[in-house]
Amino acid sequence: MAVEFAALVLAGGRARRLGGVDKVLLPVGGRSLLDRTLDAVAAADPVIVVGPQRETARAVEWTLEEPPGGGPLAGVHAGLRRLPASARLVAVLAGDHPHLEPATISRLLEALLADPGAPGAVLADDAGEPQWLVGVWRTAALREAMPGEARNGSIRSAFAPLAPLLIPASGAEASDVDTPEDLRRARETRRNE
Repeated sequence: MAVEFAALVLAGGRARRLGGVDKVLLPVGGRSLLDRTLDAVAAADPVIVVGPQRETARAVEWTLEEPPGGGPLAGVHAGLRRLPASARLVAVLAGDHPHLEPATISRLLEALLADPGAPGAVLADDAGEPQWLVGVWRTAALREAMPGEARNGSIRSAFAPLAPLLIPASGAEASDVDTPEDLRRARETRRNE
């Protein structure tokens, strides 16, 4: 069977606002942030994680951005290079989203497939702001949008001109973990579910 839907999960970064810990391994509700993100793309094949190799609950492919520490856009570029040509659609996610669910990715996929002219579908937070690292894209559109030099490039500058569909978030699914307060909120919310 041909691969049509893949996933790129960005799991690099230095987590400075969290004291430099490996934040994707922080537990929330008994599972690491990275495993929670991987759960959301359980239907994708392959799943490519960009960052240092770690233990995960499911098998994934690993790669690093060039140079390491080159930023999220360099991470997307590295992940795209690893995708098979048959991957028509690709989820692009940061690895620190404690409330993503398979239903989130399904909504994004359904919206994209319902609009053949759309290059992608991106989650929008409560303020209507695109969450560039929670989206599903047509792989060809992303490849075309990548700048010649991705190192330290801006995800927004590369992705915004594509004008993807904006899909409203449900509940806390657009939230990520950047600060100790974000982590506390995520843990409290998961504990109360």
